[in-house]
Amino acid sequence: MIHNEITSLFQIEKPIVQAGMIWCSGHKLASAISNAGGLGLLGAGSMYPEVLEEHIVKTKSTTSKPFGVNLPLLYPDIDKHIQTIINHKVPIVFTSAGNPKLYTQQLKDAGIKVVHVVSSVKFALKAQEAGVDAIVAEGFEAGGHNGADETTTLCLIPHVVDHVNIPVIAAGGISSGRAMAACFCLGAQAVQIGSAFVMSHESSAHHNFKDKIIQANEGDTKLMLKSLTPVRLLKNNFYQLVALAEKRGASEDELKNILGRARAKKGMFEGDMIEGELEIGQVSAMLHEIKPAAQIFEEIYSDFLATLKKNSI
Repeated sequence: MIHNEITSLFQIEKPIVQAGMIWCSGHKLASAISNAGGLGLLGAGSMYPEVLEEHIVKTKSTTSKPFGVNLPLLYPDIDKHIQTIINHKVPIVFTSAGNPKLYTQQLKDAGIKVVHVVSSVKFALKAQEAGVDAIVAEGFEAGGHNGADETTTLCLIPHVVDHVNIPVIAAGGISSGRAMAACFCLGAQAVQIGSAFVMSHESSAHHNFKDKIIQANEGDTKLMLKSLTPVRLLKNNFYQLVALAEKRGASEDELKNILGRARAKKGMFEGDMIEGELEIGQVSAMLHEIKPAAQIFEEIYSDFLATLKKNSI
């Protein structure tokens, strides 16, 4: 069993965090991961305030263990989400895609642990200065919204670890215990895993999306929309439309028009594999089966311990 600053900070048994992914991370997945001994997160970026409240209440009814909420700060209703989180005494919040100074102190004053997701040393230092308790350093292999600099996890983690004095959680391209062990060798004290948990029965992703991931091959995802907010997409008709527009130098306004509204919901939640936005990481090419979340969790953690033992780490 691994005990370190992160397991102590979150009061969890095993240093694995389930990413709070939009349209994929509801109460069923969060409670399953927390019950398995990790930290489950609700993905508030795809929830209206009343929906987030419903998921918090349901999570509390299905686990007595710590869980958290992921808040992408670029989404609307953040102030309402913050108040809901405080009212329901959610113990942990992960913020991302915005300035950590905006809400960190307010959350900490309410007794909430705060973690911020970054893609560079520059932003890691800003997050530390803002007073967060830990950092998620996410390499560009990750799915969803991402860093424009395309720094890989292998380069990012040791660089961030060397520059901050708070614990670092590694993210991006992690779907196995071997990858988790590698991140620990780089100085991380936990890992955050998204794509692998999309492929769980408890994930709220549409079954069409899960089937599409099973079919994915190496090179079937790419970081797109860098002039707006970079996002890693699985290739489909919508991806091709964006790629052609970017190739001919489309303006930000034109790209926003192509993206439209609720494009990610259409793909990941409603199952439109042609016109929907399909956010998933590079590890999609390694994911071939839909399983219970607890089984995925235990397979990763057991492989992690076996890798440490095999290499005498």
